[in-house]
Order: sequence, then C-alpha cells, then structure tokens
Amino acid sequence: MASNRPAPEFSHAPNDEFGYADEQPWEEWNPTEESVRPVRGRHRVAKQRGGLARSSTVLGVGVIAAVGAGGIATAQGGKPPVHISMPDLSAVKDALPEAKSLPGVGSLISDDSTDDSGTATNAAPLTTAGITTADAQQGATDAGEALRSRILQQAEQQQDQAAHAEATAAEEAAAKQAAAEATKTQDAAQAKADAKVAAAKKAAEEAAKKKAEAERLAKLAKSYTLPVASYTITGTFGQPGSMWSSGYHTGLDFAAPTGTPLKAIHGGVVKEAGWAGAYGYRTVLELPDGTELWYCHQSSLNVSAGQKVTTGDVIGRVGATGNVTGPHLHLEVHPGGNPTGVDPAPWLRNLGLTP
Repeated sequence: MASNRPAPEFSHAPNDEFGYADEQPWEEWNPTEESVRPVRGRHRVAKQRGGLARSSTVLGVGVIAAVGAGGIATAQGGKPPVHISMPDLSAVKDALPEAKSLPGVGSLISDDSTDDSGTATNAAPLTTAGITTADAQQGATDAGEALRSRILQQAEQQQDQAAHAEATAAEEAAAKQAAAEATKTQDAAQAKADAKVAAAKKAAEEAAKKKAEAERLAKLAKSYTLPVASYTITGTFGQPGSMWSSGYHTGLDFAAPTGTPLKAIHGGVVKEAGWAGAYGYRTVLELPDGTELWYCHQSSLNVSAGQKVTTGDVIGRVGATGNVTGPHLHLEVHPGGNPTGVDPAPWLRNLGLTP
C-alpha cells in the first residue's frame, strides 16, 4: 500500500465557507508508524470484507474524489491534520458495472441517463419483476397486468373446464336416460312377446286338450250309443213336481211313440228285468264299472236277468206303464249301484253322446 504524499502548505486557514475560519493555521505533518496506528474508540475504521459491493459504487466514487483533492483529513478541535492511507480503487471502479445499467435502478437515477460514450442507457423498470418469458412473448411489460392476464386466463380455463364437465354430465345423463328408455321399451316388447307366446302356448294346449277330448269321445262313441234313435226330451233331472214321490224328477225323459226300440247304451249284464211299481216295466243294466242304468215305463221286455248284452242291442220297447202321462223312456243313472242317481245328461255328454 502506497503512503500519501505530503499535503501542500497553506499560508492561511481555509475560509469560513467550510466552518474553519477560527481554526489555527495548518502545519505540515508527516505520519510515522506510530501516528498511523488505528485509532480506537469512536474513530475506529471498520475493516473491509470481501471488497466493495455494487451498491457502494456511489460512496466509493465520493471517497476517491475526496482523496484526489488532497488525501488530507482534518480533525476538529485544533488537532493537526493526518495523512490517511487509502487503497487504489481505480481498478475496482473500472470493474464495477454502471449503476444505471442495473435492472430497476437506472430508472431511479434518471430516465435520460447516458453512458460515457453518450449512448442512452435503457433502465429496466421495477414493474418487470415477476414477468415470465411467456408473458413477455405475449407483450406484457407490467407485472400487475401480467398477473391480471394470468388470473383471467386461469378463470377462462376453469370456466371452460366447468362447461366441459357440465356438457359431459349432460351427455352422460342423456345417454343413461336413453338407455333406460331403450331398456324399458325392450322390456315392454319382451313382455308383450312373452304374453303372445304364453297366449299361443295356452291356446295350443287348449286346442290339443280339446282334440284329445274329441278323440277320446269319438273312441267312446263307438262303444256307447243313445238309448233311443228318435225322441224328444220332455223332462229333466231335478225338475220339481208333486207327481214324483221324491218331490222332484230323478231322471231324463225321452218321449217317443209306443213300441220304439230301446238300445243298450253300453255292453254289460242285465241285473233285473220286470215290473217295478211306479216305474212300470223296468230293465236294470249293469256296466263293467258298476254303474246301473234304469230303463223304465217299457211296454215290453226283450231281455232277462243275467243276460249279457253289447252296445246297441235292443233290450225293450217304449211304453207308458207305471206312473206316467204318456209313452216315453224314463232313464236313470246310478254310479256304483247307489240308490240316489245323478243327472243323466252330463253323464251321457262325458261319453261323447249329446241327448
């Protein structure tokens, strides 16, 4: 470190412009090792750490100017001037960037600043802080405007997402509704088809049943026959009247001329043939299943007890014997030989015969 050169001698004290008009005349002073020892206390100079920062450029320039003016420091109170040893900051000054070129600082110093070559220095405004490259590409120069633009863009994106979600939900709801309606229509069509199939099946079953019954009756008809070929029904089963001892009619009356042949309805054995009081002449024919057929009011008998007959054999003739009002066949049906008979009409129809 180079020592300061001696300060020039002044013939008189500085003028009172600097506040030193009453001071004693200045004397030449050459510092020694003892005199330049660091002063302790409030006059102590802080040690520099790591060189000067960029923000100290102005202060450094001021210090250099002060040293260049003479490198002399004065002390108040009549103390003699002291030569201060300062480092050469010219190299540091040249290495430091211009304060005006620092981003956000140049605009604070002067909007019309120029560098040493006379070229205007573009000061970066503080408002450019926070501006991304994408914002700069979109022409944004203000951080607030850039933030506002990003917020609006995010809001638009959220609105687009909400609209898309709403549209998607509406499409899904419409699809579900259409699927439900399609399923409902399909179920209705399936139910209708099933009903048609069930009806057709039922109709087919009924037709088959009727056909089977007709075949059965046709087969039975070959082995069964009506007792009279030509007749008129004049009395039915259960008909009330005082002329019958039971109070009602117990058989089915086939009116026909006297002497009309009476046929065996089915093959069987003659159980009895003869006079039976109010029934007149009566023939009882027992069928293989035990059912008894009573032929009453006959004019004559053609068979006797114990005789076997087949379907259609003549067993007697129409007459008006017993308690009657005219010639006819009174037919009674006694299943299992029971004294109480049943209605002969449905019994005959069950055999395929229509009285």
